[in-house]
Amino acid sequence: MTDPASGTERRANPHLRTVFVEAYDLLAPFFDPANAWGGKTHEHLAYRALHERFPDMSTDDVFIMVAAAKRVFGSGGKPASP
Repeated sequence: MTDPASGTERRANPHLRTVFVEAYDLLAPFFDPANAWGGKTHEHLAYRALHERFPDMSTDDVFIMVAAAKRVFGSGGKPASP
């Protein structure tokens, strides 16, 4: 996100934004209630799947991506292309 007043980039990790749509597509099924088992989603598996797909991503970045994807999924929205 660019600050309209100064025109500078406000994101701390712009590289995460470039892979977010791909990551979201990978993670969305883990948050879908239709895929729940015993009323629980498979969020814990989302971390593993993301790390396997993006092995160079740090643990902190994996956590950020899963949390962001979960928020987008919960809002019923779709991520915008970078």
